[in-house]
Amino acid sequence: MKISDDIHNYYEKLVSQHFTVLKLEDNYSDEFIADLVCVVLNQLPTRYIRHEVDMAFFLPASERFEMENSVKVAVAKALEFMKEHN
Repeated sequence: MKISDDIHNYYEKLVSQHFTVLKLEDNYSDEFIADLVCVVLNQLPTRYIRHEVDMAFFLPASERFEMENSVKVAVAKALEFMKEHN
């Protein structure tokens, strides 16, 4: 069985969006960002999806807010950790 290339962790998108808001790519090297992504995602649960539209229609607003807040907390913790151990 081949796992489809369409399957991905929805938190990856949320993390990417939050990185963009914080403009982290403007302030850190690609190596730092890659490590930061790993540290952030390892703190979060997985939420696998095939199609973004599924999340748009079936994810309650309260759950979306909770997921976004979890990402913010995970990014803040990961940034602190990375700065201390870099």
